[in-house]
Amino acid sequence: MNRIIMGSVFITALMTITTNSIEAKGNALVQPSRLPYEAVPFDKITPADMEEAVLEGIKLQNQEIEAIANSEELPSFENTIAAFDRTGSVLNLAILTLSNLEAAVGDTVLMNTLAKVTPALSDHSTNILLNEKLWDRIKKVYDSKETRTDLSPEALRLIDETYRSFAESGANLKGKDRDEYRRLNSKLSDLSVKFSQNVTNEMSSPSRRLWVKEEDTAGIPDAIKMAARNEAKEVLESEGKPDDTSLYLFTVFSPSYTPFMKYADNRELRKQLYQIYNTRNNGGEFDNTKILKDIANTRLELAKLMGKNTFADFQLQGTMAANPTNVMNLLEQLRENYTLPMQKEIQEIQDYARQTQGNDFILMPWDYSYWANKLKNDKYAFNDEDMKPYFELNNTINGVLGLATKLYGYTFKENKELPGYHPDVKVFEVYDNDGSILGLLYADFYYRAGKSPGAWMTEFRTETKDDNGSRKLPLISIVTNFSKPVGDEPVLLTPYEVETFLHEFGHALHGLSSQATYASLSGTNVYHDFVELFSQFNENFLTEKEFLDGFAKHYQTGEKMPEELLDRFISSNQFGAAYACMKQLGFGYLDMAYHTINEPIAEEMNVEIFEKNAQEPVKIFEAVEGCSTSPSFGHIFSGSYAAGYYGYKWAEVLDADAFAAFKEEGIFNPAPAGRFKKMLQSGGTVDPSQLYKTFRGKDPSVDALLKRDGIKK
Repeated sequence: MNRIIMGSVFITALMTITTNSIEAKGNALVQPSRLPYEAVPFDKITPADMEEAVLEGIKLQNQEIEAIANSEELPSFENTIAAFDRTGSVLNLAILTLSNLEAAVGDTVLMNTLAKVTPALSDHSTNILLNEKLWDRIKKVYDSKETRTDLSPEALRLIDETYRSFAESGANLKGKDRDEYRRLNSKLSDLSVKFSQNVTNEMSSPSRRLWVKEEDTAGIPDAIKMAARNEAKEVLESEGKPDDTSLYLFTVFSPSYTPFMKYADNRELRKQLYQIYNTRNNGGEFDNTKILKDIANTRLELAKLMGKNTFADFQLQGTMAANPTNVMNLLEQLRENYTLPMQKEIQEIQDYARQTQGNDFILMPWDYSYWANKLKNDKYAFNDEDMKPYFELNNTINGVLGLATKLYGYTFKENKELPGYHPDVKVFEVYDNDGSILGLLYADFYYRAGKSPGAWMTEFRTETKDDNGSRKLPLISIVTNFSKPVGDEPVLLTPYEVETFLHEFGHALHGLSSQATYASLSGTNVYHDFVELFSQFNENFLTEKEFLDGFAKHYQTGEKMPEELLDRFISSNQFGAAYACMKQLGFGYLDMAYHTINEPIAEEMNVEIFEKNAQEPVKIFEAVEGCSTSPSFGHIFSGSYAAGYYGYKWAEVLDADAFAAFKEEGIFNPAPAGRFKKMLQSGGTVDPSQLYKTFRGKDPSVDALLKRDGIKK
């Protein structure tokens, strides 16, 4: 947990002097916000402002750090640990604004701006971590903490986590090793940004498009066709070409790719789009195959410099898992339980397809979604489209936000006066059950060109408190890629899009609920294999009639979702649970394969073969020549899940076990909700194993997950 560019102002007088020079320039990211709740003035910010604010923020934090490091006072918690945590507020706001907008808006100027400031940010972070005077003071506070009987448990944990963060980031290194650490960190930063931007650019490139004629759209629902027709029209217009009403455009973005693979009758076109999707960044202008090897090898160098055998050994310090052996034990335990059910699922789907396709039909990866969906329709009389009329977007927004009202007493009020970073963004004020303001929620729902794929939660400012207990409000954002309405047509979500919304909203609640004092321990700043509990917990409510009855009403008739439809959905979900688990395990095994190497990967290493070997224990289909996940696997090569992808499955173990408590006591029972809210509020102030055990009264087990997935009765 490295929070070097987080915190708030430490030296007020110095900040005032330096800030005034920027105020004359009118940089809205540096001068104090005049908006309510000190919200970000997006309407007054340009990419140039972001770049300037990042560079100015680096200067300001350097001055704050030097004041701490050169203090003549004896090191104490207050003048060293707490003071350090509160540095960097200008830089933090600037870089979060830039990086968040680069992902959500995604234009070339923002990409170039982020790439331009990244080396300076990397150097800045490394300079702080390797500041010997600062480290000496931190060590002295750490070594003498037992003599301070007046410190709170949160303060003691901040001491421990600050010490660990520095120690694991090279602070104990000497001489040439320090220079090497600096070089490796800078290299990794540059490589990760390049990898990420290659993924984003490739997603939008013409090579990632499938043009489909009207006669080849059989099986595709009208709403999906309409969106593809509109996409085709927009692209043709942007390229100065006349519109052709017989053409439909499907892409590798989820709202386009997923339904096409599920519904399109044309098997050859499904295969083509599968290959378009799974050859991303594997060669060509945005090739990531060399970059990913460089990242894996550089991480290994870093780990060995820090005295560890592999990067996984290094990275898993300060996690619930603790070491690679425990990670692999979890993955193996799940593999043992899910392999046979997955094989039975695949065999059943293939047998079903052979009834119409002939006995020589072999199920391939581009067939799974299509034939699984058809079998669900026959076996459970269920189709995702059957649920969509009950998930009109505006009703669903009210319903998902209302979940926090029912559980925790939170209320949401849209504020149309506060600016968002795009016209699509909705801004909500969020209030606690006592009427006090919790923070702001920025919701960005619609797909648009240039926007990064997928869905995520992030923040523009984390929650903190000053010495007087005054709370700095968190500014939280959730981003999805739902289809944008065409004309007067309503936006109807699939159940899986609603699940995604619930997931990201869980992360948002974690950030909004925080009642920590220090930025490093606030909100989602917890061990990375604990953070997904709060998002995946929310997903459980998608199958609860008591929850759905509050908002899931037919957009035309107003009727509530029938219970028998929900039952069919639950049954059909269990049908695919083993496949879904094994697919996630495949990502987990691949992640660990790259990060448990103890010798560098050779430059000539074939990524496809490496990937095939890594995933062999959990393979579902034979590897398809030319296709691989690794070159576009942003979670582990440009995100925060390196040696940590297992966390998604671990979080499923936790969330199933946690929701079992609600099922035992009542899903809206104030007692478990109150205990869960306490976890949301605690952030990283308490060790997560202790925090969870206090909530549940026992350690988690896989039993609840196996029961939920229908693996065990």
